[in-house]
Amino acid sequence: MRRVKNLVVAVAAVGFLCASPGFGAPSPTSADEGALEHNFDALIHPEELRAWMKLLAAEPNHVSSPHDKANADQILAWFKSWGWDAHIETFSVLYPKPLSETLELLSPHKFTATLQEPPIPGDSSATATDPALPAYLAYARDGDATAGLIYVNYGIVDDYKVLERLGVSVKGKIVIARYGSGWRGLKPRLAQEHGAIGCIIYSDPAQDGYSIDDTYPIGPMRPPQGIQRGSVLDMSLYPGDPLTPGIAATSDAKRLQISDAPTIMKIPTIPVSYADAQVLLASLQGPVAPAPWRGALPITYHVGPGTAPVHLAVKSDWQLGAIYDVIAMMKGSTWPDQWVVRGNHHDGWVFGASDPLSGQVALLAEAKAFGSLAAHGWHPKRTLVYASWDGEEPMLMGSTEWGEAHAAELKRKVVLYLNSDANERGFLEVGGSHDFQHLVNEVAGEVTDPETGVPIGQRLRAKIRIAALAPTAPEHIKAEAKIAADPGKDFPIEALGSGSDFSVFLDHLGVPALNVGFAEEGRSGGVYHSRYDTFEHHSRFVDPGFIYDALLAKTIGRLVERVADSELPVQNAGGLANAISEYLEQVKKLADEEREQAEAQAGLLHDRAFQLAADPTKSSGVPAALDRVPHIEVASLEDAIDRLKRSAKGYDDALAKNGAHLSPTQLARLQLLMLDIDQTLAPEVGLPGRTWNKNLVYAPGRDTGYEAKTLPGVREAIEERRWSDAPRYAELTANALNAYSNRLDQATIVLNGK
Repeated sequence: MRRVKNLVVAVAAVGFLCASPGFGAPSPTSADEGALEHNFDALIHPEELRAWMKLLAAEPNHVSSPHDKANADQILAWFKSWGWDAHIETFSVLYPKPLSETLELLSPHKFTATLQEPPIPGDSSATATDPALPAYLAYARDGDATAGLIYVNYGIVDDYKVLERLGVSVKGKIVIARYGSGWRGLKPRLAQEHGAIGCIIYSDPAQDGYSIDDTYPIGPMRPPQGIQRGSVLDMSLYPGDPLTPGIAATSDAKRLQISDAPTIMKIPTIPVSYADAQVLLASLQGPVAPAPWRGALPITYHVGPGTAPVHLAVKSDWQLGAIYDVIAMMKGSTWPDQWVVRGNHHDGWVFGASDPLSGQVALLAEAKAFGSLAAHGWHPKRTLVYASWDGEEPMLMGSTEWGEAHAAELKRKVVLYLNSDANERGFLEVGGSHDFQHLVNEVAGEVTDPETGVPIGQRLRAKIRIAALAPTAPEHIKAEAKIAADPGKDFPIEALGSGSDFSVFLDHLGVPALNVGFAEEGRSGGVYHSRYDTFEHHSRFVDPGFIYDALLAKTIGRLVERVADSELPVQNAGGLANAISEYLEQVKKLADEEREQAEAQAGLLHDRAFQLAADPTKSSGVPAALDRVPHIEVASLEDAIDRLKRSAKGYDDALAKNGAHLSPTQLARLQLLMLDIDQTLAPEVGLPGRTWNKNLVYAPGRDTGYEAKTLPGVREAIEERRWSDAPRYAELTANALNAYSNRLDQATIVLNGK
C-alpha cells in the first residue's frame, strides 16, 4: 500500500555479500556472526525470487479472488517445506465488492468514462484468465449523484483555503482531485466535510505519467488509461476491519452497524484514468486554476463549475469476507518467549507484482535461508515469527486483526517488528523506532551496494550531501548533510505514520517497528495499484534481475538475525532522545508560526486587504478569521526531554562499558527491563478523537495519512487550533517520556552492578 519517495532522512542501509561459487551446506555451529551472515547471503538466489513472483503474480490476487487464497496456500506449503511450524489464521472482515459503477459527463455531448484498463499484448494483463477489479475505491459509500463539477487540485486542506479565496464552494457539487500530496482517503473525507456529494480521483501525468518518462509498455510510467485503485477508509482513526475497532474480526465478534462505522466514507467516490479525466476537466469553466494546481494535461485547467453536469454512481455488495494470514514460527533456543516478528503482505489490487510481491518474495527468501541454516544446526536464540499478511490493501486488515487478536501476547513478547512492502532498485530507506536507529546504522556500514561496490551507508551519505547543494534546499537538508559528512554520527531514520502493516504494532500496541525497502532508481509508481503492476513491468523497469529484491532479503535477514541472537538489548536510547528533542523544537516553531500568521491575517482583514487586492471582475472571497494563538505551556515536556537525554546517555555509556561483563542474573534483569520499554510511549489514553492510536511520539497525521506526525498530541492540537488539548498532551507526553527514562535508569543501575 504505502509508497515512500524521496525520503532523504530515511537511511540505513544494509547489504550485499557475494555468495561463494562453491558454497555448500552452512557450518552447523559457527560462532562467527560474519560467517553466519555470509552463509545466509549465499542462500539467497535472485532467480528463485523471480520464479516465485512469476507464480504469485500470474492472476489478480485482490481480497476475495481465487488466486489470493491459492497464494496463501502456496506460501503455507513453502514455509512447511522449509521446516517452519506454519498455519493460516482466518479473519472475517467487511469487504465490499463492486457491483456497478458509472461516471458520465451528460451534456452537451455525453461522455462515459472507461472504468477498466485495456490489456497490453505480451503482459500479464493480456494473458491472465481471472477478471481484474474495475476502477474501484474500497469503502466508498454507495450513491448516485448528479451535479456540477469542481476541480480541487489535490483536495487537501490548503486547497480548500484557496477555493475559499477564489469564492468557489463545493457544497452540493462533485469534486475532482488529482492523486498526490496526501493519502487518497483524505480527498473524499475533506470533500464531504466541505459539503460535496461525490468525489473523483485521477492520476495526472505530472505525477506519474508521460511528463516523467515514457509510458508503459515502452517505459515505466502510467499509460493514459491506467487507473490507481485503493482504499478510502479513514485510516487516521483506525485501520483494519471498520466494524470491529480494537478487537479481532473473528466470526463471532461484536460488530458495529455499517452506518455507525466512522471510518467509512459518506459519499460515492471513484478513480479514473487521466485520459478520461482530461475530458472532464476540459469541460470546466470558472476561474483558471492557480499555477501550482496545473498538471501536465494539454488543457487549460479551470476550477469550475462547467455547464455540463456529471453523473456519478457507485454500488457495492457489502458483505463479510475471509482473509488469510500465513503465520510461520521458528522457536528460539534460549529465549523462546522473546519474538522477532517479520511481515509483508501477499494481497494486491490486481497482480501486485511490485506492490507487494517484490517484498513478499524477499520475505520468502529469508524464510527459506533461515530454514536451511536451522536444518544444518543453527537455531535462533529468540523465536522468529514470519507473517504473510492478507487484506493489507483494503486497510491493513490482516496485520491489524492479528495484532488485535494476540495483543496481550505480542506486548509481552515482541522485541521488534520488521516490515517491508513494495521494493525497487535504488537506495535503502528505513523508518521506525529511533532507539533502533543505531542498529540500522551498524548494518548500513558493513555491507555493499551491488551497483557501486561501496557500503550503502556511504552511498547514501553522498546522496544527502549532494542534495544540500540545491539552491532551494531547506535547512533540515543542510543540517542532515553535515551529519552525513561525519562518519562517526548515525543517520536519522524516518518517523513512521501509517500505510503499511507496521501500524498496529507501532501506533496501537507500542511495539517498536522498522519499515525497510529500496527505492528511487526503479520505477513502480507509474503502475501503482493498476492492472499494469505485473511481473513483466517489475522485471523490466523496477528491478531487472531481481537484484534489489534479493538485497532486501539479505538486508532484513541480517537485521532479524542480529536482533534474534544478540544477548544484549539492541536499543540505543540516544537516537530516540535526539529525535524527540528535534521534534519538540519543530512544535515550538510551529506555535510561533501559527501565532504570527494569525496576527498578520487579523491586520489584513482589518484593512480589507483581501478585498482590495482581488480582481473586481472575478469572484473572490475572504478567509475565515483565525483565532488568536495563546501561549502553549510545554515546560513539562521540555523537562522530560532534558531528563531523557541524560538517562539515554547514562544507559548507552553503561551498556558500552559493562554490557559484555554481566552475570546471567543481571542479563535477565536487563532484558526484562528493555523488552517492552517502547510501550511506555503508548499509554492507554491515546490521541484525542482517535484513541486506537496510542503512541504519543509517532502517529499517522489526521490530515496527511501516510505521513507521520511526531509528538502528535501536541503538534496536531496546534495545527487544528485545539488550544486546550496542547498543554494537556504536553503533560501526557512528558509522563510517557519520564516512564521511558525511569526504565533506562533502572537498566543503567543493573549495568553498573548496583
